[in-house]
Amino acid sequence: VQLQASGGGLVQAGGSLRLSCAASGRSFSTHTRGWLRQAPGKEREFVSAIRWSASGYITEYADSVKGRFTMSRDSAKNTEYLQMNSLTPEDTAVYYCARSPYGLGFKTPANYDYWGQGTQVTVSS
Repeated sequence: VQLQASGGGLVQAGGSLRLSCAASGRSFSTHTRGWLRQAPGKEREFVSAIRWSASGYITEYADSVKGRFTMSRDSAKNTEYLQMNSLTPEDTAVYYCARSPYGLGFKTPANYDYWGQGTQVTVSS
């Protein structure tokens, strides 16, 4: 499985960016696909994930991004997106897309087994 993240950049506070993560190689639609981020000097943290459940796909968000970020997927393109609105300097980080074979534990970075290369998001005040 290869994951390719793109779409990062420099934006002013209050602005928006849309990240993309294109997947190739063998993967299953029931696998969890997530976005995680790592700011300088901080641990990698969960941002958002789309996971499969018996009732269908469920989108999860960290409390810090709820109401501002929207994760979506295009199954035909095997691509996930992260629409980020109302960005603040605290959102500055390298953003990674990743895959987990688990439906739960999506908030834990160690549960993801494939990672994209990361894309830098910088929000200026």
